[in-house]
Amino acid sequence: MKMEKNKKQLNRLVLSAVFLALGMILPFFTMQIKEIGDSLLPMHIPVMLCGIMCGGGYGFIVGAVLPIIRAFVFGMPPLYPNALWMSAELLTYGCVVGVLYNRGLKKYLWWLYVSLILSMLSGRIVWGIAKALLLSSSGKIFTFGAFIAGGFIDSLPGIILQFLLIPLIVILMNSYQNSKKC
Repeated sequence: MKMEKNKKQLNRLVLSAVFLALGMILPFFTMQIKEIGDSLLPMHIPVMLCGIMCGGGYGFIVGAVLPIIRAFVFGMPPLYPNALWMSAELLTYGCVVGVLYNRGLKKYLWWLYVSLILSMLSGRIVWGIAKALLLSSSGKIFTFGAFIAGGFIDSLPGIILQFLLIPLIVILMNSYQNSKKC
């Protein structure tokens, strides 16, 4: 029993490392151009997948460290303030989607969408609060209009991409795992 638990924990750890690596690499497909990255949200997908496949705790950790590590390794996003508010946002996504999905009705696709929607809303609220606090510390103002534009309108292509890709990947990964059990 303990060996099985250790094996599952090791699998989650390895899978989390894979999602972290994907989060490091995917922004290169947007050519590290801030405007394209802000629209397609390339780091969000691996963090949400990590939460779904490994659990909320792993999603939290991967989401928290991914923007910080990218800032140090590649200089994008800039550490202050962007990587800090992104870290708050991504850790919320990873944790919320992981907790909701894994505590709910995993066998139903609609529950995955509910988990995604609630994590996206909570992540954007945390992003808005973190961004407002960090900007206000440097004397800048983050308006409600800027919150709506940045959190929902500008990121609409990424939100659509997440709704299309994440369920597809989860279905494929679950069917692969189920085929290995047979």
